[in-house]
Amino acid sequence: MIIETIFGQFELLNNNKEAFDILKFQERYVKEVYDKYDYIVGDISSDMLRLKGFYSDTKKEQNYKEIPIYLNESCNYYCGYFILRRIK
Repeated sequence: MIIETIFGQFELLNNNKEAFDILKFQERYVKEVYDKYDYIVGDISSDMLRLKGFYSDTKKEQNYKEIPIYLNESCNYYCGYFILRRIK
């Protein structure tokens, strides 16, 4: 599914527990921080949206292959989360 935000277009790759809320996403997104990333992962922790960016380049740290590790190690068990891929 393609999502149009004020920060550009994204493809919604995963929306676990219907966690994606465009208004909350746009409130938490900081252009100067997240524009450099190809993937954005959002998770809901204590009713608060947390965002984390990942690169598509596998030679860089924080690449998209680390998303499952991030979800397992840094998110609450059974939390809702979403994964967006930036469309350039």
